[in-house]
Amino acid sequence: MAGKGVFKEILDGDVFKYYVDGEWRRSCSGQFINVQNPSTRKPMFRVQACTQDEVNRCIDSAKAAQKIWARTPLWKRAEALHRCAAIMKEQKAPIADCLVKEVAKALKDAVVEVVRSGDLLSYTAEEGIRILSEGKFLVSDPFPGNERNKYCLSSKIPLGVILAIPPFNYPVNLAVSKMGPALIAGNAVVLKPPTQGAVSCLHMVHTFHLAGFPKGLISAVTGKGADIGDFLTMHPGINCISFTGGCETGIAISKKAGMIPLQMELGGKDSCIILEDADLELAATNIIKGGFSYSGQRCTAVKVVLAMECIADQLVCKVNAKLAKLTIGMPEDDCDITPVISETSANFIEGLVHDARHKGARLHQEWRREGNLIWPILIDHVRPDMRIAWEEPFGPILPVIRIKTVEEGIHHCNANNFALQGCIFTRSFDKAIMISDAMESGTIQINSAPGRGPDHFPFQVKNFQFTIFTSNKVSKSLR
Repeated sequence: MAGKGVFKEILDGDVFKYYVDGEWRRSCSGQFINVQNPSTRKPMFRVQACTQDEVNRCIDSAKAAQKIWARTPLWKRAEALHRCAAIMKEQKAPIADCLVKEVAKALKDAVVEVVRSGDLLSYTAEEGIRILSEGKFLVSDPFPGNERNKYCLSSKIPLGVILAIPPFNYPVNLAVSKMGPALIAGNAVVLKPPTQGAVSCLHMVHTFHLAGFPKGLISAVTGKGADIGDFLTMHPGINCISFTGGCETGIAISKKAGMIPLQMELGGKDSCIILEDADLELAATNIIKGGFSYSGQRCTAVKVVLAMECIADQLVCKVNAKLAKLTIGMPEDDCDITPVISETSANFIEGLVHDARHKGARLHQEWRREGNLIWPILIDHVRPDMRIAWEEPFGPILPVIRIKTVEEGIHHCNANNFALQGCIFTRSFDKAIMISDAMESGTIQINSAPGRGPDHFPFQVKNFQFTIFTSNKVSKSLR
C-alpha cells in the first residue's frame, strides 16, 4: 500500500522522494538509504540521500514561505490544519501499513497512531485560535516609582523556521506534535525524519500537501546523518529545534545549536513504586501495559519496578501470570510483542539480560531471541550493581528491585541520570502526593501506567504549548 493511490507521486521507481517547494523530488546525489524491515532484517524501502545544497534550498524556501504564512489570518491556518487532519484519518490505512513494515508496530497500534495524530492536529487548530488570539495589556503604575502614564501591549509572534526531528518509535505522532503547533503559530517546518520511520513520515507529509499548505512552508528532507545531520542543526537559517530521541544525540545537538531555542525529550528510566497497600491486581495490569506495550520501545515505558518487599512475591506472581498471556510474533498479526527496531538494539538488550543473570538476578522466563524478536522477561531480585537497574533497555525486559522502605524507592528513582515519568501504586492519596513530590521526574502517574497521552496533556518540557514556537512581541505606547 505504500506509495500507492494518492501517495503515488512520492515514489520514484522504488525510491521515495523528498519534499521541497511543494513538490516531491529526487536528490541530485543519486544515492539512497535503505530502510530495513525489523521483522525480516532485510531492506524494505529506500529513501533519498539528500545533499547539503538541497538542505539549503529547503531552508531558503521555508524562510520565504514563513513570512507570508505569518501574515495569514489565524482562522485560515486553523482551517488548513483541519483539512489535513481529515485527510490523514481518511488515509490511515496506507500510513499505518508503513509503520507496520518499517518500525514493526502492531497494525492496531499503527492505525491508532495515525488517527490520534489527525485528532491532535484538529485540537491544535482549536487551541491555537484560543491561545494566539489573546494578548496582554499592562499599565505602568503597579511597579514602584511609576505613574499611570505608560501602557504595554504584548502578543505572540512566530519564531521562524522550526527543525523537527522525531524518533523511530512514534514517527508520525511525534512529528505531528511538533509540526501542528509550529504551523498554527505561523512558523515554517523542516522535517528530518528518522531513517526507520522515514517512509511513514513522508506519507504523513503528503497529507499536508494534499491539504493545500503553501509551497515551501513544509519540507521533508531525508539523508545520512554524517552528511546533513550537523549541517541541519547548526544551520543559521534554523530558528528552533524540536528533537525527540537518544540522550547522546540530544546532548550533541544542544552543544552545536548555539543560542537558538531547543525543545527536547531524551528518554527516561521511569520508575514504578508499589507500596504495601496497593491494589496489586491493578498494579500488575498497569505494569504489563506500561512495561511491555510496543515491546517496551516507549520513552514513557515502565523501566524499573520498585516493590515493597512484603508484597513483592504476590506482585511478581500476578505480573508473570499476565505476561504469559501476551502474544509474541509479527506486527502484521497484531501481536503484543513484536521485533525491536534493529539488531543493534536487540544485541544491547541481550547484553543487559546476560549481565543481570551473571550477577545473580532471577529470570522468571527463559531467554529467547529470534533475530530482532525478543520474548518478554521479568527480571527479579535486581540489585544496583546491575546495568539493568540504571540503563534504559527500550525492549521487552523489565527489572524488579525489592525495597524495604519508600525512601529507598525514592532514592533509586532520583539517583537515575534521567527520569521522564514515574508512577506510584497505593490506596493512600496522601502518600501518593508526598512521594510524587519527592520523585524527581517530569510527570508522576498515580495508580496508572506512565503515558504521554492524552496528547493535549503537559509532557514535561515537551509541553503541548504554543509558546515554545513563539516569542513575545511587546509594543509600548508613548507617554
